[in-house]
Amino acid sequence: MPADADAVAPSEDDARPKRDADSLSDRALAELERDYKDLREQAQQLLTDRMHLENEVNAQKDKIRRLDEDIRTLRTPPHVIGNVQDIIDDEHIVVRSSNGTVFLVSVNRRIDKGSLKPGTRVALNQDTLAVVEVLQDAWDPLVMGAELIERPTTTYADMGGVEEQIMMIKESIELPLKDPDAFRHFGIDPPSGVLLVGPPGCGKTMLAKAVASSTECTFIRLVASELAQKYIGEGGRMVRELFDLARERSPAILFIDEIDAIGAKRLDTATSGDREVQRTLMQLLAELDGFEALGDVKLIAATNRPDILDEALLRPGRFDRIIEIPMPNEEARKAIIKIHLKGMPKTRDVSIKGLVEKTGGFSGAELKAMCVEAGMRAIRAGHDRASKADFTKALKDVKNKRDTGAAGEAPPDLWT
Repeated sequence: MPADADAVAPSEDDARPKRDADSLSDRALAELERDYKDLREQAQQLLTDRMHLENEVNAQKDKIRRLDEDIRTLRTPPHVIGNVQDIIDDEHIVVRSSNGTVFLVSVNRRIDKGSLKPGTRVALNQDTLAVVEVLQDAWDPLVMGAELIERPTTTYADMGGVEEQIMMIKESIELPLKDPDAFRHFGIDPPSGVLLVGPPGCGKTMLAKAVASSTECTFIRLVASELAQKYIGEGGRMVRELFDLARERSPAILFIDEIDAIGAKRLDTATSGDREVQRTLMQLLAELDGFEALGDVKLIAATNRPDILDEALLRPGRFDRIIEIPMPNEEARKAIIKIHLKGMPKTRDVSIKGLVEKTGGFSGAELKAMCVEAGMRAIRAGHDRASKADFTKALKDVKNKRDTGAAGEAPPDLWT
């Protein structure tokens, strides 16, 4: 028999511990794999969170930098605006500050010297007045705001009793712009300016609005009192810029309302403020009839006090035509009332002839106020038509207002 014949095969009890060990090893390995997978996912999530936090930190740092820059900007002292008057050398120039004072200042080396020339607008350091930046030339905001963007809706048809005045202003303002060859054919220069005079409320400004509505050229309007400035030379500078803007936008019409604010007669005894207004007037006179021609720029001015205007302003060559708009007569009142009642529903007892007879001495503005007041009374009473009683009460109200302000009216012989 073989020597190992007596060997006995392993029993079941001996093999069980080995299987248990293998099973425990498999379970431990599976748990380790799961733990590893969980840890890997956690690590990935932590990396994602870290990137997100880093992005947030960078965003907050950028925000802090922007806020720091804003704070530095707010803490930076303002610059003084000035104009270059003369170039001394590469490092020194003469400038005039915004308050009119002249200084000899230094120039920042980083500024291109070729951009500095007389008249250039520059920014000056508030403490040393050194030139720190070259600014673009710009119009005064008041001058830029004077340009009319939207055309008014007022037309010549909205005005009554001023047919002759409409014809004169068309010949003086519109015709030279539309047909300049007609004037060249006769060898004459067209009128450069028109002065509208008349009592308050007779349609001077309304006539200017109609001109702006009927023409396609640039329309610039300004009240003369806006040209009266505090500092010396500011009013004259604004007048110069106003006409420069008109020449740049030509063909253009320049309308100056209440021109007596700067065009009053010059007196020997005057305060410093009066002298500044006179300087503004002299600049206006030079622009109207100076070395530089107006060209396709036409001037319309309006005033209700022509008696106080300076003689130099009224001479031919500056205002070639003085168009008077008087108080409306009976025929003019009838035309004005018809215009204002054209779209108003009214009862049959409302007589335009009767209203014309009762409104003697009324201006165009007062006639309009009467019609508006009658309509307001009808609305207040809940009526769908304005009655004769509404017009009677409105007429009484307007007359009371006239009597109240009669002390402030101009002398009746002013327009004779």
